[in-house]
Amino acid sequence: MALNYIWIGFFVVAFAAALLHYLVSGDAALFQAVIDSTFSSSKSAVMDIALPLTGVMVLWLGLMNIGEKAGAVNFLSRIVRPFFSRLFPEIPRHHPAFGQMLMNFSANMLGLDNAATPLGLKAMQGLQDLNPRKDVASDAQIMFLVINTSGLTIIPVSILAQRAILGASNPTDIFIPVLLATAVSTITGMLVTAIRQRINLFDIVITAWLGGIIVAIGGLTWWIGTMDKEQVEAISKTGSNLMLFLIIISFIVAAFLKKVNVYEAFIEGAKSGFEVTVRIIPYLVAMLVGIAAFRASGAMDYLLAGLGYLFGAAGVNTDFVPALPTALMKPLSGSGAKAMMVEAMQHYGPDSFTGRLSCLFQGAADTTFYIIALYFGSVGIRKTRYAITAGLIADLAGIIAAVVLAYLFFA
Repeated sequence: MALNYIWIGFFVVAFAAALLHYLVSGDAALFQAVIDSTFSSSKSAVMDIALPLTGVMVLWLGLMNIGEKAGAVNFLSRIVRPFFSRLFPEIPRHHPAFGQMLMNFSANMLGLDNAATPLGLKAMQGLQDLNPRKDVASDAQIMFLVINTSGLTIIPVSILAQRAILGASNPTDIFIPVLLATAVSTITGMLVTAIRQRINLFDIVITAWLGGIIVAIGGLTWWIGTMDKEQVEAISKTGSNLMLFLIIISFIVAAFLKKVNVYEAFIEGAKSGFEVTVRIIPYLVAMLVGIAAFRASGAMDYLLAGLGYLFGAAGVNTDFVPALPTALMKPLSGSGAKAMMVEAMQHYGPDSFTGRLSCLFQGAADTTFYIIALYFGSVGIRKTRYAITAGLIADLAGIIAAVVLAYLFFA
C-alpha cells in the first residue's frame, strides 16, 4: 500500500511542478521533458540494470548453490546464530538464511555491490520460504531490508575513486566521517525496527554484538586514520577483491572435498538467476519511471529552494543546503545520487565543504526505494508494511549525522 501511494505521488507532484512552471513562464517544454524521462528511464531499467544484472545473478546464485551444498553457508550460520536468532526470532535456528544474510552484509560492507545484490536476493528468497503470507512482508524480511537500505559500508571504494579522478588533494579525507555516518544510519535502522518488532534490545547477546560492532568500527577507523591515501586505496582494492576470491575458492574446494558435483551444483543454482531477473523488471520499471518524472519536472529544485528558505528563516547555517540534492536523491536513485555528488564536486570543487558533504551523503545511506522494489519484487511482496518508514528513518539519521560530521571535520 505504501509503494502505491508513493508511486502515485511521484506522478502527481511531477505534473503539478510542470504545470506550475508552464503557468509562470508559458513554456510547455517541461511536459515534454517529463514524458521523455519516462521513456528513457524505462529503457534504462531494462537495458542498464536488469540485463547487466542477469549475468551477475546467474554467476552468484550458482556459486551460492555450491556454497550451500558444501556446507559453507551453514558454517557461517553457526557463527552469527546467537545474534541473528534474537534479531530474527521467527527464523529457525538452523536455517541457511542466517548464512545467506551474513554474506550479503559482508559484501555490502566491503563495497562489493555486484556481489551483494544476488546474495541479498538469495537471502530474501530464503526468508520468503518461511513467510506464511506470501504477499505481505514478514518481520524478518523488514529487518533484513532495513539493514540493507541503511547502506553500512566499511570501504567506500567508488567514492574515494571519484574524488581522486576529480583531483581532490586528499581523496581519502572523507573516509572516517563516511564510516561513522553510515554506522549511525545502520544502528538507527536496526534499533527502530527492533523497537517496532518488540525485540529485547537489552538482551546480553544483542548488547555484546552491537557493542563489539561499534568497537570494531572504531578500531578500524583509527587504524585507517593512521595511513596515507596510497595505503588506504591499496587495502581497499586488494582486501575487497582478495576476500571475494577467497569466498569463491573456499566454496569450490569445500564442495569438492564433500564429493559434490561442483559443475552441476553451479548450473542448478544459476538457472534461477534469469528467472529472478525477469520477475523484478516490472518493479524496476515502475519505480524508476516515477522517480525520473519527479526529477525531470523540477520538483526536486522546488523542494531544495523551499528547504533553503526554511533553514535560513530559522537562523540555521545553510552551508549544507547546496549538497542536499545528493541526500534527497540517494533513497530514490543510486545513479542519480552519484551524478549529483559528481556535479557538486565539479561545481564547488572536490575539496570544498559542499563537495565533501555530498560524498558523505552518498556514503551515509543506500537507495531505499530501489532496494525495496528490487528485493520485495523478486519474491512478489506487495504489502511492505512499515519497511519504507523504517528505511527512511535510517536514511534521515545518516543525513543528519553526515551534516554534523561535515561541520566537525571540514567546516
